[in-house]
Amino acid sequence: MKNLIAATYAPMQPNGELNLDIIEAYGDFLKTNKVAGAFVNGSTGDFVSLSTSERKQLIEAWSKNKTEDFFLTNHVGHNNLREAQELAEHSEDFVNAICALPPSYFKPKTLDSLLYYCCEIAKSAPSIPFYYYHIPVLTGVDFPMIDFMEMAVDTIPNFGGIKYSQYNITDFAKCLHFNQGSKNILFGVDEKLVTSLPLGATGWVGSTYNHLAPLYYEIISSYHNANLDKANELQDKAVFFVETLDKICGFNGAGKSFMKLFGLDMGPSRFPHNTMTDQQLNTATRSLDQKGILPYFGQPFSSIT
Repeated sequence: MKNLIAATYAPMQPNGELNLDIIEAYGDFLKTNKVAGAFVNGSTGDFVSLSTSERKQLIEAWSKNKTEDFFLTNHVGHNNLREAQELAEHSEDFVNAICALPPSYFKPKTLDSLLYYCCEIAKSAPSIPFYYYHIPVLTGVDFPMIDFMEMAVDTIPNFGGIKYSQYNITDFAKCLHFNQGSKNILFGVDEKLVTSLPLGATGWVGSTYNHLAPLYYEIISSYHNANLDKANELQDKAVFFVETLDKICGFNGAGKSFMKLFGLDMGPSRFPHNTMTDQQLNTATRSLDQKGILPYFGQPFSSIT
C-alpha cells in the first residue's frame, strides 16, 4: 500500500440499515481524487457498531468494484477471536490484505499474547498479507511496535506491516526502516502527515483522505519540492478542518455527514456518534471557506444552500 488510503465510512439508509448501493459511487469518487485504496470496517467505518454479518456485507460490496490499481483492505479485528478469524477467512477472496486491532476490553498484557492473537487471525487468511492496526489511544494496547515487528516477522508468515495510528515518531521511524524497509508501515495520523515525510513515509491511511485528498497530495508535493512553508501551511488547514468538524458534533459523525457535500449521502451515524444537520454543515462550510480550504476538497464538491 502506497500513497493515500481512505479509511471509509459505513453508509447507512435513513432507517440506520446499511446502504450498499452507494458504494460503487463512493469508490468512483475516491478514484477520481487519486486515492489509492480503501480501508474498510475500521474505526472511521464504525466497525464496533456493526454486526459480523454487516461487516461481511460491506466488504463484499466494496470488492465488486475492486480494480488492480485500487488497494482494498478489510479490518477484521474483534474482541472475540473466533469472530475475527471468521471475518479474516471470509475476506480472503475479496481483498488485497486484512488488518486487525487488538482486543480492547480484556487486553493482551504481553507481546506474546498479542502475537498469539495476530497469528491466529493471520493464518485464517494465509494467502494475503496481514497488517497490525496500532492505535493505543482507542485500544489501550501500547507496546513498542519495533519490538512487535521483531517477533512478528518470525511468527506470522504473511505479516505485511503496520497501520501506525500513534504519534510516536521515534518508534515509527524504527519500524519504517526495520530490516531495510522490508515491511509496509503506514502512517495513520492525518493531522501530522507532514512530519512523516522527512522519515521516508510513502503510505498513509486516514479518514480525512475521503475529503481532502488534493490538499494532502499538495502537502507531499510541496515537501518534495523543498517548499516546507507551503507544506506546513496546508497541514494547518487540514488540522483546522478536523477541529472545525469536531467542535460541531464530534469528528467521526461530522466527517461522515460532510460526505453529503460530495454528493454522497452516507446517512446517519450509529450511536454514540452524531449526525450533522444541514444548518451545521452550512456553518462548517462557511468557517472552512474563511480559512481558504474549499479549493482543496475532493471533487465534486458543493455546499448546501
